[in-house]
Amino acid sequence: MSYVANALRENPELAIFLTIAIGFLIGRLKFGSFSLGIVVGCLLAGVLIGQLDIKVSPLVKTIFFDLFLFTTGYKVGPQFFRGLKRDAFPQMALTVLLCVTCLLTALGFAKLLNYDIGTAAGLLAGAFSESTVIGTAGEAIQRLDLPQAERTALINNIPVAYAVTYLVGTASLVWFLPKIGPKLMGIDLKEAGAKARSQSGGAVAEVEGVVSAARLFDVRAYRVANAQLFGRTIAEIEALPKAARAYVLRVRSGGSLLEPTPDLVIREGDIVAVMTRQEVHADRGDVIGPEVSDPALLEIPIESLDVVLTNRSLDGRSLADLAKGEFARGVFLSRFTRSGIPMPIATESRVNRGDVLSLVGPQSQVEKAAEEIGYPDRRTSATDMVFVGLGIFLGGLVGLLSVVVGGVPLTLTASGGALIMGLVFGWLRSVYPYFGRIPEPAIWIFDTVGLCMFIGIVGLGAGPSFVSGLKTTGLSLVVVGLISALLPHTLGILFGRYVLKMDPLIVLGACAGAGTITAALRAVQDEAQSSIPALGYTVPYAIGNILLTAWGPVLVALMSI
Repeated sequence: MSYVANALRENPELAIFLTIAIGFLIGRLKFGSFSLGIVVGCLLAGVLIGQLDIKVSPLVKTIFFDLFLFTTGYKVGPQFFRGLKRDAFPQMALTVLLCVTCLLTALGFAKLLNYDIGTAAGLLAGAFSESTVIGTAGEAIQRLDLPQAERTALINNIPVAYAVTYLVGTASLVWFLPKIGPKLMGIDLKEAGAKARSQSGGAVAEVEGVVSAARLFDVRAYRVANAQLFGRTIAEIEALPKAARAYVLRVRSGGSLLEPTPDLVIREGDIVAVMTRQEVHADRGDVIGPEVSDPALLEIPIESLDVVLTNRSLDGRSLADLAKGEFARGVFLSRFTRSGIPMPIATESRVNRGDVLSLVGPQSQVEKAAEEIGYPDRRTSATDMVFVGLGIFLGGLVGLLSVVVGGVPLTLTASGGALIMGLVFGWLRSVYPYFGRIPEPAIWIFDTVGLCMFIGIVGLGAGPSFVSGLKTTGLSLVVVGLISALLPHTLGILFGRYVLKMDPLIVLGACAGAGTITAALRAVQDEAQSSIPALGYTVPYAIGNILLTAWGPVLVALMSI
């Protein structure tokens, strides 16, 4: 063991990777339906290994923190700027109220109980599940005119308070929003979900190489036997009243295969290849005639393609409106995501620039639709590192600018600047998606591993003083963390429902987003058995990330007065 301990002290990079390994292992452990999560797991692993008094250069954690913040901004940029539009005002107002209440609650308890600046920052970061506060508040503390030893002690107190309040705050909100939130609004969440629920595109397999046996869309061959269809053109047939979208993709007539031009006339005995949803085939297929086997007729190239919506004229339009467009003929929507969050596929759901629409249909039609909607986002493993490096550099230059308020210098810091430039670059990518691609696996590395590396190194540095700090403030922080987490969300729910008159499901989704608690969104959706709350999540999540991150240096400045 002495050999291992010496190796970790002399080679701190080994300690970092051991921290990540143990942290991810801790984070995967489940206690019933609750788990600590990999972020807290890495913090605890860092604290444990940090008992060996391992010194890691602060520059290392700053690099990973900047990478994490830029990626966070990149993901939420389109929705952050979307939140500035008038129709998003209710969600933005609820988010601002909730986030400001978060800041005032943490500040009030810190002043009342005489917490030091580091403990106050840890309370803000943990109770409101915003790990970025650890970094921005820590950088702000480093700029205070205090002895280095005192600044180090304050910074080491941040993860102590964070660890305690994060567990209390997150666990309580995952229970509070779906269970108590509906009672505050006087509704039954399951009944509200049943009323709002619309038929979605179905589940998409998340495991590589695994697909669902239930096909959402299908192409089948039918021999035309319905006299009402004889002598009609394809355009006339597709214009007939029907409950669902269905299209003729190819016709066999007299032994010849014909492409479906609008003026092509369908005759008795022709075989038509029809594309529609699976359930429509099952319920209504026999309206055309008997289904037949015709592999040659069905030999149609079908493409599934992700398309980033960039067309200004389509921004804010409903899915029902898009389905009426000429470009939508023969094309179906299998998945609809916004900032990585699946959105409900319903006729009234509205699309925003930067949304990703997963289209399926004949290759020629899908390609035509992609040109009309925006930019085809074909899978690639390459990351535009020119885009990433330049974004963090420019953001750092902006973040280093400072303003003196009441004798206290306020600055975004280089890391805060990386977050702001991530917002701008993420928005630019959504508008001009020809550059700046960061594939999902790379986003996961930059986002998740970047944050966990930063948190792990924070734990290593705080390790020697963690236990003593926990003994000093641990008990009071449990109670304070619980109240601090629940109070802002209670006010947010009441304000959203009774002042802004928002839909209850949207209110709960917005509160989960403003508090940046994805686990709470999932809990609400599971309880409501509906994906509708996600419609209220993305804009508040984007704005909440920015405000709560910015509160780090603001809280330090207010505590210093």
